[in-house]
Amino acid sequence: MTVPTLEMQGVSFAYEKDSVLKNLSLAIHRGEFVGIIGPNGSGKSTLIKLLGGFLPAASGTVYFDSRNILNVPRKTLARSIAWVPQEHHLAFPFRVAELVMMGRHPYLSPIRYEGEEDHRIASQAMQLTATTSFADRRFNEISGGEKQRVLMAGAICQEPEMMLLDEPTASLDIKYQMEILNILKRLNEQNNITQVMAIHDLHLASKFCQRLILLKEGQIVQDGSPEQVLTESHLEAVYETPVKVVRNQDDGSIYIFPGAPCTL
Repeated sequence: MTVPTLEMQGVSFAYEKDSVLKNLSLAIHRGEFVGIIGPNGSGKSTLIKLLGGFLPAASGTVYFDSRNILNVPRKTLARSIAWVPQEHHLAFPFRVAELVMMGRHPYLSPIRYEGEEDHRIASQAMQLTATTSFADRRFNEISGGEKQRVLMAGAICQEPEMMLLDEPTASLDIKYQMEILNILKRLNEQNNITQVMAIHDLHLASKFCQRLILLKEGQIVQDGSPEQVLTESHLEAVYETPVKVVRNQDDGSIYIFPGAPCTL
Protein backbone atom coordinates (compact mmCIF):
# COMPACT_ATOMS: atom_id res chain seq x y z
CA MET A 1 0.00 0.00 0.00
CA THR A 2 1.31 3.43 -0.91
CA VAL A 3 1.82 6.21 1.62
CA PRO A 4 -1.52 8.02 2.15
CA THR A 5 -1.93 11.46 0.61
CA LEU A 6 -3.97 12.48 3.66
CA GLU A 7 -4.10 10.73 7.01
CA MET A 8 -5.84 11.35 10.32
CA GLN A 9 -4.57 9.82 13.53
CA GLY A 10 -6.71 10.09 16.65
CA VAL A 11 -8.28 13.40 15.62
CA SER A 12 -10.92 15.09 17.79
CA PHE A 13 -12.54 18.48 17.32
CA ALA A 14 -15.04 20.64 19.19
CA TYR A 15 -16.70 24.00 18.60
CA GLU A 16 -16.25 25.61 22.02
CA LYS A 17 -17.67 22.91 24.34
CA ASP A 18 -19.63 20.99 21.69
CA SER A 19 -17.72 17.88 20.64
CA VAL A 20 -18.06 17.23 16.90
CA LEU A 21 -15.45 14.59 16.01
CA LYS A 22 -14.09 12.00 18.42
CA ASN A 23 -10.79 10.16 17.99
CA LEU A 24 -11.01 9.67 14.21
CA SER A 25 -8.35 7.79 12.29
CA LEU A 26 -8.46 7.27 8.52
CA ALA A 27 -6.27 7.38 5.42
CA ILE A 28 -6.98 8.73 1.93
CA HIS A 29 -4.84 7.39 -0.93
CA ARG A 30 -4.12 8.93 -4.31
CA GLY A 31 -6.81 8.25 -6.91
CA GLU A 32 -9.62 7.35 -4.53
CA PHE A 33 -13.20 8.65 -4.84
CA VAL A 34 -14.48 8.85 -1.27
CA GLY A 35 -17.91 9.88 -0.01
CA ILE A 36 -18.46 11.08 3.55
CA ILE A 37 -22.04 10.26 4.57
CA GLY A 38 -24.13 10.46 7.72
CA PRO A 39 -27.04 12.37 9.31
CA ASN A 40 -27.10 16.12 9.81
CA GLY A 41 -24.74 17.05 12.63
CA SER A 42 -22.64 13.90 12.29
CA GLY A 43 -19.47 15.91 11.48
CA LYS A 44 -19.19 15.57 7.69
CA SER A 45 -18.34 19.20 6.90
CA THR A 46 -15.99 19.47 9.88
CA LEU A 47 -14.14 16.34 8.76
CA ILE A 48 -13.67 17.78 5.26
CA LYS A 49 -12.33 21.06 6.70
CA LEU A 50 -9.89 19.24 8.98
CA LEU A 51 -8.61 17.17 6.05
CA GLY A 52 -7.86 20.39 4.16
CA GLY A 53 -6.09 22.02 7.10
CA PHE A 54 -8.76 24.73 7.41
CA LEU A 55 -9.41 23.81 11.05
CA PRO A 56 -6.83 22.76 13.67
CA ALA A 57 -7.49 19.47 15.46
CA ALA A 58 -8.14 19.72 19.20
CA SER A 59 -6.16 16.50 19.58
CA GLY A 60 -4.50 14.10 17.19
CA THR A 61 -2.84 15.00 13.88
CA VAL A 62 -3.74 15.36 10.22
CA TYR A 63 -0.90 14.45 7.85
CA PHE A 64 -0.41 15.58 4.26
CA ASP A 65 2.24 13.54 2.46
CA SER A 66 3.47 12.37 5.89
CA ARG A 67 3.85 15.96 7.20
CA ASN A 68 1.70 17.62 9.84
CA ILE A 69 -0.71 19.55 7.63
CA LEU A 70 -0.52 22.62 9.91
CA ASN A 71 3.21 22.87 9.12
CA VAL A 72 2.74 22.74 5.35
CA PRO A 73 2.84 26.21 3.68
CA ARG A 74 -0.60 27.33 2.51
CA LYS A 75 0.64 27.90 -1.04
CA THR A 76 1.94 24.32 -1.16
CA LEU A 77 -1.41 23.01 0.04
CA ALA A 78 -3.28 25.20 -2.44
CA ARG A 79 -1.28 23.68 -5.29
CA SER A 80 -2.21 20.18 -4.15
CA ILE A 81 -5.65 20.40 -2.53
CA ALA A 82 -8.62 22.28 -3.97
CA TRP A 83 -11.52 23.19 -1.68
CA VAL A 84 -15.06 23.48 -3.07
CA PRO A 85 -17.46 24.85 -0.43
CA GLN A 86 -21.19 24.22 -0.34
CA GLU A 87 -21.90 27.93 -0.74
CA HIS A 88 -19.85 30.94 -1.79
CA HIS A 89 -21.01 34.44 -0.92
CA LEU A 90 -19.15 37.25 -2.65
CA ALA A 91 -19.37 40.87 -1.58
CA PHE A 92 -17.73 42.07 -4.80
CA PRO A 93 -19.52 41.25 -8.12
CA PHE A 94 -16.72 39.31 -9.83
CA ARG A 95 -17.23 38.05 -13.34
CA VAL A 96 -17.20 34.28 -13.77
CA ALA A 97 -13.93 34.33 -15.73
CA GLU A 98 -12.26 36.40 -12.99
CA LEU A 99 -13.40 34.00 -10.29
CA VAL A 100 -12.12 30.97 -12.19
CA MET A 101 -8.77 32.67 -12.75
CA MET A 102 -8.40 33.04 -8.97
CA GLY A 103 -7.60 29.34 -9.00
CA ARG A 104 -4.20 30.28 -10.45
CA HIS A 105 -3.26 32.43 -7.42
CA PRO A 106 -1.13 29.69 -5.78
CA TYR A 107 1.17 29.87 -8.82
CA LEU A 108 1.43 33.66 -8.95
CA SER A 109 3.45 36.17 -6.96
CA PRO A 110 3.86 39.96 -6.69
CA ILE A 111 6.25 39.76 -9.64
CA ARG A 112 4.43 37.09 -11.65
CA TYR A 113 1.03 37.91 -13.13
CA GLU A 114 -1.33 35.74 -15.16
CA GLY A 115 0.26 34.68 -18.40
CA GLU A 116 -0.73 32.78 -21.52
CA GLU A 117 -0.42 29.40 -19.77
CA ASP A 118 -2.66 30.52 -16.89
CA HIS A 119 -5.32 31.70 -19.32
CA ARG A 120 -5.09 28.41 -21.24
CA ILE A 121 -5.60 26.40 -18.04
CA ALA A 122 -8.53 28.60 -16.99
CA SER A 123 -10.10 28.24 -20.43
CA GLN A 124 -9.80 24.45 -20.28
CA ALA A 125 -11.36 24.40 -16.82
CA MET A 126 -14.33 26.43 -18.05
CA GLN A 127 -14.75 24.20 -21.10
CA LEU A 128 -14.73 21.09 -18.90
CA THR A 129 -17.38 22.54 -16.58
CA ALA A 130 -19.46 24.09 -19.40
CA THR A 131 -19.12 27.59 -17.96
CA THR A 132 -17.55 29.30 -20.99
CA SER A 133 -20.91 30.51 -22.33
CA PHE A 134 -21.46 32.76 -19.30
CA ALA A 135 -17.83 33.68 -18.58
CA ASP A 136 -18.60 37.41 -18.71
CA ARG A 137 -21.61 37.30 -16.41
CA ARG A 138 -21.46 38.32 -12.74
CA PHE A 139 -21.22 35.42 -10.30
CA ASN A 140 -24.15 36.70 -8.22
CA GLU A 141 -26.39 36.76 -11.30
CA ILE A 142 -26.18 33.07 -12.25
CA SER A 143 -28.14 30.07 -10.98
CA GLY A 144 -27.15 27.77 -8.12
CA GLY A 145 -26.10 24.98 -10.46
CA GLU A 146 -24.05 27.39 -12.55
CA LYS A 147 -22.37 28.77 -9.42
CA GLN A 148 -21.37 25.28 -8.33
CA ARG A 149 -19.83 24.58 -11.74
CA VAL A 150 -17.93 27.89 -11.57
CA LEU A 151 -16.52 26.98 -8.15
CA MET A 152 -15.49 23.63 -9.58
CA ALA A 153 -13.83 25.34 -12.54
CA GLY A 154 -11.81 27.49 -10.15
CA ALA A 155 -10.77 24.38 -8.22
CA ILE A 156 -9.72 22.60 -11.44
CA CYS A 157 -7.72 25.71 -12.35
CA GLN A 158 -5.51 25.00 -9.32
CA GLU A 159 -4.37 21.77 -11.04
CA PRO A 160 -4.77 19.91 -7.73
CA GLU A 161 -3.94 16.34 -6.82
CA MET A 162 -7.06 16.24 -4.64
CA MET A 163 -10.44 17.96 -4.40
CA LEU A 164 -12.33 18.32 -1.10
CA LEU A 165 -16.00 19.10 -1.63
CA ASP A 166 -18.61 20.00 0.98
CA GLU A 167 -21.93 18.70 -0.35
CA PRO A 168 -21.43 19.92 -3.94
CA THR A 169 -24.91 18.74 -4.99
CA ALA A 170 -26.89 20.21 -2.08
CA SER A 171 -30.08 22.06 -3.09
CA LEU A 172 -29.53 21.33 -6.79
CA ASP A 173 -31.98 19.60 -9.12
CA ILE A 174 -31.09 16.19 -10.53
CA LYS A 175 -29.75 17.61 -13.82
CA TYR A 176 -27.10 19.71 -12.08
CA GLN A 177 -26.36 16.95 -9.58
CA MET A 178 -25.53 14.53 -12.39
CA GLU A 179 -23.52 17.14 -14.31
CA ILE A 180 -21.35 17.94 -11.31
CA LEU A 181 -20.82 14.33 -10.23
CA ASN A 182 -19.99 13.26 -13.79
CA ILE A 183 -17.35 16.01 -13.96
CA LEU A 184 -15.82 14.75 -10.70
CA LYS A 185 -15.88 11.16 -11.97
CA ARG A 186 -14.16 12.18 -15.21
CA LEU A 187 -11.44 14.07 -13.29
CA ASN A 188 -10.94 11.05 -11.05
CA GLU A 189 -10.74 8.48 -13.84
CA GLN A 190 -8.91 10.49 -16.50
CA ASN A 191 -6.69 12.78 -14.40
CA ASN A 192 -6.31 10.58 -11.30
CA ILE A 193 -7.53 13.45 -9.10
CA THR A 194 -8.50 12.18 -5.67
CA GLN A 195 -12.06 13.14 -4.75
CA VAL A 196 -13.33 13.40 -1.16
CA MET A 197 -16.82 14.81 -0.73
CA ALA A 198 -19.50 15.10 1.90
CA ILE A 199 -22.81 14.04 0.37
CA HIS A 200 -26.35 13.50 1.62
CA ASP A 201 -27.84 11.49 -1.25
CA LEU A 202 -27.00 7.85 -0.51
CA HIS A 203 -28.03 6.60 -3.94
CA LEU A 204 -25.74 9.08 -5.72
CA ALA A 205 -22.99 8.27 -3.22
CA SER A 206 -23.25 4.58 -4.14
CA LYS A 207 -23.33 5.38 -7.85
CA PHE A 208 -20.19 7.55 -7.97
CA CYS A 209 -18.01 6.77 -4.94
CA GLN A 210 -15.64 3.83 -4.70
CA ARG A 211 -15.50 4.13 -0.92
CA LEU A 212 -17.88 5.46 1.72
CA ILE A 213 -17.18 6.62 5.28
CA LEU A 214 -20.33 6.53 7.42
CA LEU A 215 -20.38 8.90 10.41
CA LYS A 216 -22.63 9.11 13.42
CA GLU A 217 -22.17 11.65 16.21
CA GLY A 218 -18.58 12.37 15.20
CA GLN A 219 -17.40 8.77 14.96
CA ILE A 220 -16.79 6.41 12.05
CA VAL A 221 -19.38 3.63 12.07
CA GLN A 222 -18.34 1.96 8.80
CA ASP A 223 -15.63 2.51 6.18
CA GLY A 224 -15.59 0.50 2.97
CA SER A 225 -17.19 -0.05 -0.41
CA PRO A 226 -20.82 1.06 -0.96
CA GLU A 227 -21.90 -2.59 -0.76
CA GLN A 228 -20.18 -2.98 2.63
CA VAL A 229 -21.42 0.31 4.10
CA LEU A 230 -24.96 0.71 2.74
CA THR A 231 -26.60 -2.22 4.47
CA GLU A 232 -29.96 -2.11 6.20
CA SER A 233 -28.47 -2.83 9.61
CA HIS A 234 -25.81 -0.09 9.32
CA LEU A 235 -28.21 2.54 7.99
CA GLU A 236 -30.96 1.78 10.50
CA ALA A 237 -28.46 2.05 13.35
CA VAL A 238 -27.11 5.40 12.11
CA TYR A 239 -30.26 7.10 10.77
CA GLU A 240 -32.52 5.54 13.43
CA THR A 241 -35.30 4.64 10.99
CA PRO A 242 -36.30 1.43 9.17
CA VAL A 243 -34.99 1.20 5.59
CA LYS A 244 -35.01 -1.19 2.68
CA VAL A 245 -31.85 -1.44 0.56
CA VAL A 246 -32.25 -2.50 -3.10
CA ARG A 247 -29.38 -2.99 -5.54
CA ASN A 248 -29.86 -1.91 -9.16
CA GLN A 249 -28.75 -4.86 -11.27
CA ASP A 250 -28.04 -2.67 -14.30
CA ASP A 251 -25.40 -0.31 -12.88
CA GLY A 252 -24.74 -1.69 -9.38
CA SER A 253 -25.98 1.45 -7.64
CA ILE A 254 -27.94 1.16 -4.43
CA TYR A 255 -31.38 2.57 -3.62
CA ILE A 256 -32.49 3.18 -0.05
CA PHE A 257 -36.21 3.30 0.68
CA PRO A 258 -37.70 4.31 4.02
CA GLY A 259 -40.21 2.16 5.84
CA ALA A 260 -41.85 -0.83 4.19
CA PRO A 261 -39.95 -2.98 1.65
CA CYS A 262 -40.02 -1.76 -1.96
CA THR A 263 -38.96 -3.29 -5.27
CA LEU A 264 -37.67 -1.60 -8.40
